[in-house]
Amino acid sequence: MLTNFRMPCGLLKKNSYLCMSNDTNVVHLNMKACFMGLGYIGLPTAIIAAMNGVRVTGVDINPSVVEKTNAGQLHIVEPGLSDLLNQVIASGALKASLTPEVSDAYFIVVPTPFKGNHEPDVSFVESATRSVIPFLKEGDLYVIESTSPVGTTEIMANFIFRERPELEGKIYIAYCPERVLPGNVIYELIHNDRVIGGINPESTEKAREFYSKFVQGELHSTNARTAEMCKLTENSSRDVQIAFANELSFICDRAGINVWELIDLANKHPRVNILQPGCGVGGHCIAVDPYFITNAYPKEARLIADARAVNNYKADWCAEKVVNAMLRFEVENGRKPVVAMMGVAFKPDIDDLRESPAKYIISKVMVSCNNARILVVEPNVAEHHVFKLTPYRQAYAEADIVVFLTAHTPFKSLPWSEDKKILDFCGIFRR
Repeated sequence: MLTNFRMPCGLLKKNSYLCMSNDTNVVHLNMKACFMGLGYIGLPTAIIAAMNGVRVTGVDINPSVVEKTNAGQLHIVEPGLSDLLNQVIASGALKASLTPEVSDAYFIVVPTPFKGNHEPDVSFVESATRSVIPFLKEGDLYVIESTSPVGTTEIMANFIFRERPELEGKIYIAYCPERVLPGNVIYELIHNDRVIGGINPESTEKAREFYSKFVQGELHSTNARTAEMCKLTENSSRDVQIAFANELSFICDRAGINVWELIDLANKHPRVNILQPGCGVGGHCIAVDPYFITNAYPKEARLIADARAVNNYKADWCAEKVVNAMLRFEVENGRKPVVAMMGVAFKPDIDDLRESPAKYIISKVMVSCNNARILVVEPNVAEHHVFKLTPYRQAYAEADIVVFLTAHTPFKSLPWSEDKKILDFCGIFRR
């Protein structure tokens, strides 16, 4: 099968594709890969693999996702990805399906949430693995990209071999966690270093061969357990750093100090790099992954557990601030205020609401203040199944109290108003 692609200079591996021009470079699609999960990581990775000579089947259990993908319609917000999706769909390099197909490599890129007691839930990984087991054959590669508790890759390997004992020692099994930032996924999928850990050295090398097709960053070899812990360590480290910034915001609020100015000044020190506080921590990684460690090692992971507690408390602290401001306004003005809650996504300029502290704060404020008029704003989402969304300029104009929860770029164009009570939890005005 032959296909042609054109892509901007600097994005893909040197000598593998031509830069954007009137010329094209013919690429032979001689390997088949099956990506189980077409979410925020699975879909971009599938697209980039398809751009680099791999014939890809992307599998998702959501019929709407499959239908939109096959129609070349991006179901997530990610800059630059829509054009690439259209290219690989039009060329036939990528197709979406509800079920897997016989391939040479299988990638598990599904959610790994936690249960009510913060116990990791790997049922999605197990279900996706179960789906591909009938298609596995000698020489195939099986890789988990989903964030997973330490030992998951070995558990899935044993699961595969129980079902297909004839494959033991004849397929390659590895773990390779993603390392991307929503909003910059294309660049980071290509340029970031990757950690690859197989259940044996042969599996590690086989996985390296695949990722070397499109990763320009360095590929670091290790074993599966270390690779699993590496992913959890990276996000737990970020969680601890954010907790320090959020704890500073508590202290500065009590001390009457502008936390934004404080952090800017402290960061003038050549060896200090404090992160910015927010209304909590959200997303599918930083707000979840530390629990994979604290659940397995509760006695040892004390600092990690404390950081999680601080970041969880920050959302409650913010909600309490909003409720108090609303009550004060009602006492002083004899009416309930109009409140604009600005931002629902867990980070700026994306549509991802998973584990969003903003969503939690909005819900808590709504429950605490019956009959108050709450305007919910999220410019990156067309509609929400719970909140009625209001355009951000309209909400800002109508509100008595404005609560900035997510630092979306459009919000930064809004003027400061002395006539409004502004609660800025994400540094829009840094006042």
